Amino acid sequence: MVLYRRNRVAGGTYFFTVTLRDRSSDLLVRHVDLLREAFRLVHNIRPFTIDAIVILPEHLHALWTLPEGDTDYSGRWRAIKSNFTRHLRTAGVPLIRDNRGEYQLWQRRFWEHTIRDERDYRHHVDYIHYNPVKHGLVEQAAGWPYSSLHRYVRQGLPTENRDDRINENHGEYGELF
Repeated sequence: MVLYRRNRVAGGTYFFTVTLRDRSSDLLVRHVDLLREAFRLVHNIRPFTIDAIVILPEHLHALWTLPEGDTDYSGRWRAIKSNFTRHLRTAGVPLIRDNRGEYQLWQRRFWEHTIRDERDYRHHVDYIHYNPVKHGLVEQAAGWPYSSLHRYVRQGLPTENRDDRINENHGEYGELF
């Protein structure tokens, strides 16, 4: 087994990409409420701050800041993935198991980057908010409902993808908590 080295900075801020195994799936947006609930459950037990997030059909990008002294983002992701999988099963969504009995929903690993400075932070926030446009899901970032961009605009936070004409109906989707 490959030993993955993770950078661990206590109380650090990290950018993540987390992906479903089936890159043609739309489970994350089709069941976004179950995904939100998985985030809420983990957040209530092991707090962290979601600085920015976008949920796409088969992957998500998130920027988190952990509490001071805490480095365990892997445990949080494991719990979020597990809770979402459990919620899908409870909802009757058919999931495939491998020969070891594990559900084949998520890619085993995730990609992580430790944020170095304010410029790096802003770059990743903009990357997150622009991602639905990059993938051809919408023409403007503000058109994607499952993004923290809506929170950024409502709160007047800086973003390169700011669009003050965001549909009010989309605002609620940017909030996981």
